[in-house]
Amino acid sequence: MAGLIAALLTPLVFFQPFTLIEAKLFDILSIIAPPRPHASNVEVVAIDEPSFSEIGQRWPWSRELHARLAENLRAAGAKVIAFDVIFSEPSTEEADQRFAAALGPDVVLASDDVLTKLDHGIQITRVNPIDPFLDAGAVPGLASVAPDGDVYLRRMPTQPDGFAAEILRLAGEPALSPPEGALIQYFGPAHTYPTASYYQALDPETFLQPGRFKDKIVLVGLSLKAATSADAGAPDTFPTAYTLITGELTSGVEVQATILDNLRNGLFVTPVPRLAVLALLTAAALGAAALSIRGVTWRTGFAALFMVVLLFTGAWLALRFGRIWAPPALPAAAALAVFGARFGLDYARERQLRHAVSEAFSRYLSPDLVAELARDPGALRLGGERRNLSILFCDVRGFTSLSEKLKDQPERLTTLINRLLDPLSEAVLAEGGTIDKYMGDCVMAFWNAPLPSPDHPRRAVRAALRMMDAVSGLNSVLRQEEGDDAPQFSVGVGINTGDCVVGNVGSRWRYDYSVLGDAVNLASRLESLSKEYNVSLILGPATAEAVREDHVLIELDRIAVRGRATESAIFTVLAPASQREDPALAELARLHAEALERYRKGQRKEALALVVRCRSLAPPLAGYYRTLMRKIGEMPG
Repeated sequence: MAGLIAALLTPLVFFQPFTLIEAKLFDILSIIAPPRPHASNVEVVAIDEPSFSEIGQRWPWSRELHARLAENLRAAGAKVIAFDVIFSEPSTEEADQRFAAALGPDVVLASDDVLTKLDHGIQITRVNPIDPFLDAGAVPGLASVAPDGDVYLRRMPTQPDGFAAEILRLAGEPALSPPEGALIQYFGPAHTYPTASYYQALDPETFLQPGRFKDKIVLVGLSLKAATSADAGAPDTFPTAYTLITGELTSGVEVQATILDNLRNGLFVTPVPRLAVLALLTAAALGAAALSIRGVTWRTGFAALFMVVLLFTGAWLALRFGRIWAPPALPAAAALAVFGARFGLDYARERQLRHAVSEAFSRYLSPDLVAELARDPGALRLGGERRNLSILFCDVRGFTSLSEKLKDQPERLTTLINRLLDPLSEAVLAEGGTIDKYMGDCVMAFWNAPLPSPDHPRRAVRAALRMMDAVSGLNSVLRQEEGDDAPQFSVGVGINTGDCVVGNVGSRWRYDYSVLGDAVNLASRLESLSKEYNVSLILGPATAEAVREDHVLIELDRIAVRGRATESAIFTVLAPASQREDPALAELARLHAEALERYRKGQRKEALALVVRCRSLAPPLAGYYRTLMRKIGEMPG
């Protein structure tokens, strides 16, 4: 994945418009704690609005005025005087002679390269100062600069006879040669360099402190906020890196001063080759892939943020201390793309997992529980966990004899059992239960897993009552369809509540979400005892205790339970709690409790008499009371 993303982003490395994004990043990073030139001795003399007001001349000014400036600056101790003004055309003979007389080998005059597009190519024409000025000893310096596509000025001039380079040569200072494509390091916004107005420099003794220009390199040029005249066009100003935060343009003469300090102090910035950017892009993609190899979590978000911060911090450190520009835009984009792609893959897998959970559990859980599991698959823990569950076993009575009767009609037998299992399963799902398995004609279900269900004993008992109603309804339908020969179903249900281990049980090839434990075994035993006691439903002691307020219960008997020294009582549901005050029901409950007490005390005759009275009061429990009478009759003595 990382390799694919790196390959997709590679064309951007060589896509020229994308370099403007990198250039903006350079602007931002280059002005964060920028380096400062050591003991800069550069002064700017600005041809500014106050000077126009004081001098009172229209532009271009008389060259006699420039001659006076040169002479006064030289007299003030200026080391080199540089005019960022192109004197390419003669003015009056007297003024030109006056200016030429003031020039000398300590003066640099700006020249320019003019590019003309022709049908067969581009013609470059050098525009130099007029010959009398050069003959007087002045040195031409190429002041041309090349703004980027967004008009911001970032590129260092690389010509050996550049304006700043010639100034340094005349000052006797070395000038480093920047490589092609080197970038300007700006040291501050407009007016960072010490600046005096032109009219002040004409009379420094009056307007400036003594020694202001002593041993200084003085650059003279336009520094206007507006055009010099209506038809003069825009002044010599450029947007720089600081324009982003100040909104101000920097004058061309101050840009030349900045270029001079870049050359003198080696502070210009060298961009890394495009192939190095490609290598950084690939490394960032692989690094992001390594950090997200185990999937996307909240830690991955911090890792992505850390990696982006690291790339930008590394770019700034290389820029600040190594004078190297390694643009972090594409490497950061590659890293974020890898993290994003991994998030997308994980999200797709999550969706697939949710679908798988829904698909797997839709046959075992109610739709509401399936939806909740799909929203939070983490609720389904792999492996086992200990939980308090209510377990239900439901078995179809007489299924063996029905199978024997229909042994030559397997399709009909299958149809009948499916028609029965459908409503039994629906009863479980309607109460939020989990169907564990079907064992022939037996259904096993449980509550309180995989999702919590605080009232799970009540839900299990309500499901059992629904099952009995469903069986009665199916019997009525079958009787209507087939008459008196239709099979009649009945079920026995056992429910127990207790601690179990629930989870994925099986082998690495096949497993089921199931429950294990003594509570499960007791629930199965209660279902078997329902046949022996001739009742449809038997509850274990914990289940009975939990539902006592919702139903009228009677104790059936006490049975031995493995792991316990005493016997445990088993119960069945007699009626809903709303009938608790019924006199006949209250009388039955009283007589039944007294019959069990006599039975346990060995008082056979009294116990039998009470059981007979109970049987007359509760015809639906006649089978149970016959069983109890048999047990009493088998008592010794």
